[in-house]
Parts: sequence; structure tokens; C-alpha cells
Amino acid sequence: MGAGYLFLAAALWGLLGPVARLAFQEGLSPLEVAFYRAVLAWPLFLFHALRLRRIRVEGRDLPWILLFGLVGVSLFYGAYQLAVGRAGAALASILLYTAPAWVALFSRLFLREPLGPRGGVALALTLLGVGLIGWGGEARPDPLGIAFGLLAGFSYALYYLFGKVFLPRYATPTLFAYLLPVGALGLLPFLKPHPLSLLALGAVGFLALFSTYGAYLAYYAGLRRMPATRASVLATLEPVVAAGVAYLWWGERLPPWGYLGAGLILLAVLLTLAPQRPR
Repeated sequence: MGAGYLFLAAALWGLLGPVARLAFQEGLSPLEVAFYRAVLAWPLFLFHALRLRRIRVEGRDLPWILLFGLVGVSLFYGAYQLAVGRAGAALASILLYTAPAWVALFSRLFLREPLGPRGGVALALTLLGVGLIGWGGEARPDPLGIAFGLLAGFSYALYYLFGKVFLPRYATPTLFAYLLPVGALGLLPFLKPHPLSLLALGAVGFLALFSTYGAYLAYYAGLRRMPATRASVLATLEPVVAAGVAYLWWGERLPPWGYLGAGLILLAVLLTLAPQRPR
């Protein structure tokens, strides 16, 4: 069940870049897409938390949760959309998946989770696959686009630690009922008021409903059922989905070794799913 939830989350997140490009085409800037994604997803999480009657958080946790709203929403959403706008949907998703290396380091240092031989091999295959996918793609290697993608990967990695610390005490909708409005306020200065076309509204609405609300519920449901490092490797199906959809929809192509990289990522996913022999 944990793997199934994570696969669903990865597939929904893989659509972030291709659908965002549709909004860009309708005149929205990357930071505006990030803003509308947070604003439209917030009522969904708020209503869910109210329905669960789990809207309150402890006073000692509130400052950390609000601070993470700036890091996990303003910074992460904004950096990722800027990477999509400058480097393309496929390459942005690939750069995002430098996150497993950060997660492995964070989990070892702060959560005391052992990596193990199989986890080490899977992580190495994942990073090699990500490197092969990103090597020589048709998207021009815009330095700022690469920088924004790496920044998105770093801030994305922090979600694993945040979830491990706060999920035992709070439901996912409760946390995002606080994170999203703070994150939207952080993006508000970059908003340029102008009318949204129906297509742009549909695109950001899809990102809010499916690639944010649905994906986070599935992701944290999976994270509850397995260690953070293993979860991070399973979620790397996202760049494979993003690259495939970007190719079919927007014509973003990868070189042959890029598709080899996608195969290595899938191999790493299968490796983490294989049952472990008891000692």
C-alpha cells in the first residue's frame, strides 16, 4: 500500500511541469502559477481538516510549521515553476530529483535511519539515472534554470524530514491548512493582477486539485508506511512521468542515454520493492 500511494503521488507530481507550461502559454508567469496553485489548494486542505475536526496545532509547533510554509511552499513551488519556465518540464523534474541524495544525508544525520546495502545501490542507480536523463537533452542548459531546479530539489528534500517529524502528531490536511496560506503570502509580491483565461484557470485548478491536494495525501499516506530514504527513491518515478508527458505533449525529447536513465530509475524502484530476506 505504501508503494502504491507513492506511485500515485509521483504520477500526479509528474504532471506539474507539462500542465504548468499550458498556463505559461496563457500568459501566467512561473511565480503566478505557484501562487495560484497554493491559493486554490488551500480551501481543499482546510475543509478536509475541518471535516476531520483536526484543525488545531500545538503552540510550540506553530512557528516551525509557519516557517516551513515559506520554505516548502513559497521557495519550493516558486523555484520549481521557474525551473520549468527556463529549463523545460522534463529537465526541471530531473533536477528536482537530486532530492534523494539530500534525503539520504538528512535521514542518516537526523532520523538515524540506516541506508543499508540495497538502499545504497538503489540510491546510486537513481542518481545515475537522473544524471543520464539530464545529460544532453534538447532543453538548453540555462544556468538559472539549472540553479532553480537544484534549489527545488533541496527544498523538496526537506519535506521528508518535515513529514517524519510532524506527521505522527498531525494529519496531512491539518499541516497544509497552515502551510499553504503562508506560502501564498510569500509569493503574493510577485503577483501581477490580470484576468485569467478559462484554459489558464483550468490548468492551475488541475495543479491545485490533483497535483497538490491529491498528490500530497497519497504521498504522506505512503511515507507513514516506509522509511524516508526508501520513500524518496520510490517517488523518483516522477521524472519518468514528466519526461514522457513532456515528450508527447510539448515535444521535449531526451537522448538515448536519457531513456537509459529512466530505465535505471525504474530498476531502483523495483529494487526497493523486492522483499528483503530475513537474517
